[in-house]
Amino acid sequence: MNWIFLIFAFLIGISNAVQSGVNTQLRESINNPILAAMTSFFVGLMVLTIAFACFNQNPVPSLADLKQVSWMRFMGGVLGAFYVITVIFIVRNIGPANMMCLVIAGQMVTVMTIDHFGLQGFAVHHMNLPRILGTILLIGGVYLILKN
Repeated sequence: MNWIFLIFAFLIGISNAVQSGVNTQLRESINNPILAAMTSFFVGLMVLTIAFACFNQNPVPSLADLKQVSWMRFMGGVLGAFYVITVIFIVRNIGPANMMCLVIAGQMVTVMTIDHFGLQGFAVHHMNLPRILGTILLIGGVYLILKN
């Protein structure tokens, strides 16, 4: 496995954890949780627009091509918005460690199901004893951290 991918995955975890606090601070600064989420997405859109202008090497699909795409394939934006706005509302109440533990537990249960059944076009990786034990240990760790 390529080490750079592992490093980037770790950095995603760091950025995800830091994003929660930054977005919550933005909420407090502008005193509006939904506007804070919108602002966060707008800044992200600007960064992606610059990245697209500088690095895109793929053809841009036509409007007719986009109309053929199933609406379910656009749900990533909805799910991202759900994540950001929910974090903005809850992280101050439950704390960032508790929140991230619950997020990770939810992710593990979901990705184990996706892997096992090969959902969303992913290769099948059946649940086996080591994977099940790893998930149980992870959820046990979540419980211990939440118990504080």
